[in-house]
Amino acid sequence: MDGGHRLIDRKTVFEGKVVRLYLDRVLLPNGVEAERELVRHWGAVGMVPLDQDGGIFLVRQYRHPAGKELLEIPAGKLVEGEEPLECARRELEEEIGYRAGSWTRLASFYTSPGFSDEVLHLFLAEELVPTQASPEADEFLEVLKVSLDEALELVASGEIEDSKSIAGIALACLYRRGVYRPGEGPGPSAQA
Repeated sequence: MDGGHRLIDRKTVFEGKVVRLYLDRVLLPNGVEAERELVRHWGAVGMVPLDQDGGIFLVRQYRHPAGKELLEIPAGKLVEGEEPLECARRELEEEIGYRAGSWTRLASFYTSPGFSDEVLHLFLAEELVPTQASPEADEFLEVLKVSLDEALELVASGEIEDSKSIAGIALACLYRRGVYRPGEGPGPSAQA
């Protein structure tokens, strides 16, 4: 359902490596035309890597848009046409140097549907086996390990500030406590 909105025209404003920016002209349900800015993004994944001791691996890295270092779950961008689980497997090994023997999809959600079509896919990664990290040349990551409860405390204290990490840690805690069963609710599965 489109809510009575109809695309009339789309102009490409910018095409970059990560996003495309469009200026859309749409017809609203009341017959009025309006402009909407749309940031098109191929999507991303976030992983909650949980080891057999109940430890979760986090990464600290500088985020230019935030203007500071953030403490986050490992994550990465999808390339066009890539399956989310395939991307999660690749990014987990690249960022923290582990492979997971067990994957659980926790959720998929729109990150900022007011202006972007980006869908973020969250996974719980368990049965971890160490390999070799190989971050991209422009990634400078510090890998930390804390307990899942400590990670939840970092969320509550505001030290973990980004939405994917907050959602991933909270859902992983609920899942481990048996009060959340992933995959039962609606959620975007692919780009619009």
